[in-house]
Order: sequence, then C-alpha cells, then structure tokens
Amino acid sequence: MTATGRIHSWDLSTGVDGPGTRFVLFVSGCPLRCLYCANPDTWHMRDGRETTVEEVMAEIGRYRAFVTTAGGGVTVTGGEPLLQPAFTGEILRRCQEAGLHTALDTSGFLGARAPDSLLADTDLVLLDIKAFDVPTYRALTGGDLAPTLTFAARLDRLGVPMWIRYVLVPGWTDAPEAVDGLARFVAGLPAVRRVDILPFHKLGAAKYDALGIPFRLRDAPRPSADLVERVREQFRAQGLAAC
Repeated sequence: MTATGRIHSWDLSTGVDGPGTRFVLFVSGCPLRCLYCANPDTWHMRDGRETTVEEVMAEIGRYRAFVTTAGGGVTVTGGEPLLQPAFTGEILRRCQEAGLHTALDTSGFLGARAPDSLLADTDLVLLDIKAFDVPTYRALTGGDLAPTLTFAARLDRLGVPMWIRYVLVPGWTDAPEAVDGLARFVAGLPAVRRVDILPFHKLGAAKYDALGIPFRLRDAPRPSADLVERVREQFRAQGLAAC
C-alpha cells in the first residue's frame, strides 16, 4: 500500500535548501515551537492536506528536468519530516530510485524515529541545531538539545553528509562561549560539509497575526553584518566552512 502523509505545500528554491535548484516539500506537523519559526502554519498535522507518495512523485516529476539541469534535487522539510518517517522515507526512496539528489531538513529532535534505511536514501541532511546551551535550547524551542546531538553523532558514524544550520538571534544564540562550544562539537564530525549561519528575520510575523499566535520575537533585533561575520569566523577557526 502506498504511504500517505500530510503536507503543507511545496515550492522551488535555489541555494537555501541544499545544492542547486530544489523541489522543496513542506510536510505538516512539528514537535518543537521555535520562537523564530517562520512557518507556524506547519505546526499541526491536522492543518495539512492528506496526500499519497504517488501524488507527490507525480508533482516532482513535472519539475525533474528543471531541478536536475540546475544540479539540484528534492528536499523534504516542514514542519518536521521525521514526525512522518514512513511517508518521508518512501519519498526519499522513490527519489533515489529516480536518480534525484535527496536532502532531509530536520531539527534532529526526532532522529531516533529515522531508520537506517531512510538515512541510506538521504544524500544530505540539513541539520538545524537551534542552540548549544541547554537552557537556551529549551527556552527557544520547548524541546531538549540531547536528541539532536545524538542524531548528529549517528549521522557521522553512518557517513551521511551534513550541512549544519544555525539561526543567529541576538540575545539568544549569539553568546560567544556557546558558539565556540557548538563549533568544537561540529568540528569533531567529519561528515559535516559546511555550516550555514542564518540571520534571524521576521518574515513569518504576518502568519502569527493571521493565526492569532503571539510572536514573542517581534521586537528582537536582526543581527548586524558584523555579528554574523563574527559567528562565521568562530566556526572557521575550528576548520569549518561557514557561510
């Protein structure tokens, strides 16, 4: 029987969701409540549209030539794709069989739900490490940091390439000692190919208003160019490619 799942939407992007031009599938449902989340409309599975893997693959097929010509592939994001591991795994498997590069964008919080077979069908994991200080991680996301670090170590053991993604929020994730700690941890994982420092933005503020959800970081400042470069240099000091 074809696996079914609940999705929010799909889009095409270049340069931010993996290499090349990507078909990006947004699945519904997420166990975390990150204060800076730009897609609060993906938090609940019940708000997504039920679909089948066949329907998703048919949509991907319409853009296959475009994404492959541009050196891209398919990225499954969310929400949190590992909240629906059977659905996500089947999409990744089918994409691999079709010769498409696959990427999984995840917080790693539910990494224990990902079987080795799913990871074997994943060419790249975009691992979002929200913070490296445990109390900050809890306050920022409502979840625990440990599962993400455990998942990162597992990916490294399996040799699954990773891009680490780190959202830089002034007053939250910019503490030099925490950034240094994360940089040292990541530098110990040979499977990490690069680190993306993502400046905090407020592009999702209107969604919070529409949903009647308080946006707690509405008054938080955006990081300056100097701060972004300082954090990148902290990762580069550990021998990592940071951009």
